[in-house]
Amino acid sequence: MLRFLLELVPALGIGVLLGLRFPGLPGRLAPPLISWGIPIGLVALLLRSGFQATLLTAALMAAAASGLGLLLLRLPALHRRIPDGSLQLGCIVGNTAYWGLPVGLALLPAEAIGYTIAFDLMATLITWSLGPLLVDRHAGNIRQQLRVLATSPAIRGLLLALLVHQTPWSVTLAQWLWWPARLVVLVALTMVGMRLGLVLRRRHPSPDRPPWLGMALAGKLLALPLAMLLLASLLGLPSLLRDAVVLQAAAPTGVSVLLLTEAAGVGRQEAADAVAALVLWSTALALVSVPLWWWLLSGPLGS
Repeated sequence: MLRFLLELVPALGIGVLLGLRFPGLPGRLAPPLISWGIPIGLVALLLRSGFQATLLTAALMAAAASGLGLLLLRLPALHRRIPDGSLQLGCIVGNTAYWGLPVGLALLPAEAIGYTIAFDLMATLITWSLGPLLVDRHAGNIRQQLRVLATSPAIRGLLLALLVHQTPWSVTLAQWLWWPARLVVLVALTMVGMRLGLVLRRRHPSPDRPPWLGMALAGKLLALPLAMLLLASLLGLPSLLRDAVVLQAAAPTGVSVLLLTEAAGVGRQEAADAVAALVLWSTALALVSVPLWWWLLSGPLGS
């Protein structure tokens, strides 16, 4: 738990300060990080954790998390409170890449990291395919969505890892790339802090709590990981796989939801402000809720 706090809190804090002081820095760092850093980091992590058949189960659990979340949001009582598509997406899409992966590295053994990455891969596919349809009802450019998926760092990292895995140097490369991969993950987490700094700089969130915020936060940080825990228990999944998918489901709202909402353009400014508040508050509260989930998984539910 101490390792979790020592890695996440300083990286987020430094990122927030950098985002406030240098608003153009995230835009300059993001392209090389997405193009090279994240794929190379994923190669090292996948090679170290190994390719297992249960990785498919982790990916299917990510799809189940999104499906269960959308079904719950269709209930009349919840739909009236959270009618906007962007906020609905924010309730089911977590920051699995830039938050969930550092959490997995800090709290889980190396052999469980593959589950974390598999969950993130499926979550990425769902975010960039279902996301534009929820955020903008008129978004129907399938070619553009497929292009985004094809250029996803998760997809590129997976393909590169599969290629390297077939070579006789896979074990050696996994050892050489391990610490650079850890550095990439910390830089990615700092990028989350920078994005939060930009949110604070541009929007200055009001101290008044919107009426939907409490329910959205409870859904993302409590209800969704609880649903994953119950489903994993019903399916009898191994404890490492269960812990990985629950912690990923407990990740705060992904910054990608804000980017999708802003990209929707005219008429979505109010929704973008709401999503910015959700990203900000969910990330802050996840510093408390994720350790609580880990205590539950490793303590009362530990095997």
